[in-house]
Amino acid sequence: MSSWLKSAIFYEIYPQSFQDTNGDGIGDIPGITRRLPDIRHLGANALWINPCFDSPFKDAGYDVRDYKKVAPRYGTNDDLKALFVAAHEAGMHVILDLVPGHTSEEHPWFLASCQPDKNEFSERYIWSDTWLGNMEGRPFIAGEAPRFGMYMLNFFKCQPALNYGFAHPTHAWQHAADSPEALATRAAMEDVCRFWLEAGCDGFRVDMAASLVKDDDDEKSYTCALWRDLLGRLRKDFPEAVFVSEWSDPERALASAGFDADFYLDHVGNGYNYLVRDGESGEKDLSYFRKDGGGLQPFLTDYLPKLTATQGKGYISFISGNHDTPRLARCLDPAEQALAMAFLLLMPGVPFIYYGDEIGMRYIENMPTKEGGYTRTGTRTPMQWDRGTNLGFSDAPADRLYLPVDPSPDAPVLSEQRGDADSLYETLRRVTAFRNANPELQADGTLSVAEMAADGRAVLLCRGHFVIAVNPDAGKALLAAPDGLAPLQPAFAIGEASLSGGFLQLGPQSLSLWEIA
Repeated sequence: MSSWLKSAIFYEIYPQSFQDTNGDGIGDIPGITRRLPDIRHLGANALWINPCFDSPFKDAGYDVRDYKKVAPRYGTNDDLKALFVAAHEAGMHVILDLVPGHTSEEHPWFLASCQPDKNEFSERYIWSDTWLGNMEGRPFIAGEAPRFGMYMLNFFKCQPALNYGFAHPTHAWQHAADSPEALATRAAMEDVCRFWLEAGCDGFRVDMAASLVKDDDDEKSYTCALWRDLLGRLRKDFPEAVFVSEWSDPERALASAGFDADFYLDHVGNGYNYLVRDGESGEKDLSYFRKDGGGLQPFLTDYLPKLTATQGKGYISFISGNHDTPRLARCLDPAEQALAMAFLLLMPGVPFIYYGDEIGMRYIENMPTKEGGYTRTGTRTPMQWDRGTNLGFSDAPADRLYLPVDPSPDAPVLSEQRGDADSLYETLRRVTAFRNANPELQADGTLSVAEMAADGRAVLLCRGHFVIAVNPDAGKALLAAPDGLAPLQPAFAIGEASLSGGFLQLGPQSLSLWEIA
């Protein structure tokens, strides 16, 4: 595993909405380079950039037309290489978004695969041998290619599925996962990874990593074997490269497939969802970090077994949000967001901050869909830097922006929170600084419960020589300092907390750290 990952705090950038430098209304790579000092000032030391490759942008770049070319609207390959250099000079790392499961329907591989005459790319995608019927219940398109047959889709109509084979082929048109056809696709994706790693990229976040081999078993045995092979070969030449999976099954992704980190995604009913987005279930919102929410036990019941099963095998990655998830501000007020994000930053593993979450950017409701965003569009609006034109995102006329900025007069902006000790931004800066200064609070290590209130709200958690005291409630809480952990020395606090007579007195909506002397 790479040496730099254990101390990483990632910052996710949706490039079209981050910083426009050429006045066309769309964010670009030079804009990211320009803002590196701002990201570093927050305390983040690594970037994940959503797809920036050439694309028709029917799915915001997740429909790749050329894996080896930066989309012209973002700049050039040289601009991206310059970003790698600038980031490295600033002590930062950059991972790109790899979309291995499908391409755009405009990719040259697919255009060649559509041709009736046999060629190098004929089996790069999944084609049936009939023009009628279906494809084993999977989405498909028929009637649009001169080739005889139908082709399988992964998601939108514009995203034909690449052929990594089937776990158990049942038809002549289905290739085995170790067939020459499937291995050729795997080799092509390895070539893409090598191209960018050689250019200075530090690794990849892998989109829908569990979905490559079709009809895989419940353990994803064939897909895991594919990743072990592919990642193993890449690591021989790039031992410091990092691979983060969009899988949300850390036992499979880390222990079986060999990824370095796996996202703990926002799935209704899981532990992460219960922390901050329980209201998505349609029932009463019992998110733990709401001041009137529920207890922490449902989170611990889901999370702790995952953490135990993956110790020493890789890291679970908590997210503040991402390009597919409604922003925290949709369900938590600023004080609740501060506690929630501080908590996520202090958990074992590698945390990811979604751009704008550090200032409490809002989810914009009822926004018309953009580039396949649909309900996700409201979480992809431009970064809000200051009170200047378009909140500092772009000098372009408002009607030319990729998406409109938050129109609210009180839209949060970075310039007004920077330097304000009570702001969300400065609170998170204090948390990242404390984490960066204390290796015991970084990726490695365990988590255990030392004490919990009867209702599960106030809790004391142990990480190394630190006790994390959390009280998300609107009222005060009192917890006994556990035997064997005294004496405790105050080390960090959001809100009020004190120790007296062997009891920790936790103020409303507080999070504090105590060092075991």
